[in-house]
Amino acid sequence: MTATVYVETSVISHLTSRPSRDLVAAAMQTITQEWWLDAHNRYDLRVSVLVLEEASRGDPEAARLHLDAISNLSVLALNEPAEKLARLLLEKKLVPQNSVEDAFHISIASAHGIDYLVTWNFRHINNAETRWRIQMAIESMGYACPTICSPEELGGFTQ
Repeated sequence: MTATVYVETSVISHLTSRPSRDLVAAAMQTITQEWWLDAHNRYDLRVSVLVLEEASRGDPEAARLHLDAISNLSVLALNEPAEKLARLLLEKKLVPQNSVEDAFHISIASAHGIDYLVTWNFRHINNAETRWRIQMAIESMGYACPTICSPEELGGFTQ
């Protein structure tokens, strides 16, 4: 069975944005672009209604590029279990109150039984200090937490 991957909005942004002058951001863009080329063959890629909403914000041309990149992916709904899991993450302060959308990315992927959540958000989602606590909280509610990682960690960067 092919592994499922929830593609969080930061990955889409790095995939479609103009080349950055910042060396770290430019490297992340290159890794994302290389990962994206192979990911469609290796994984069942999914986004959520939240990713669609976030991808459509901002500059109209950038939004068009974001949405075009993910137009063929399956879209996960925000359901009641995801809402409960997001509330739990926020109540336990595993995700800050001002980052509600980050809690929902994790909870939607968890509620839908996704295998991997791929993100470049190291502040609130792919954070080594909180990732294991997030996993424990999700599992305490009877759900499996997806493996949270960057595109570089999931399949790596190959030439």
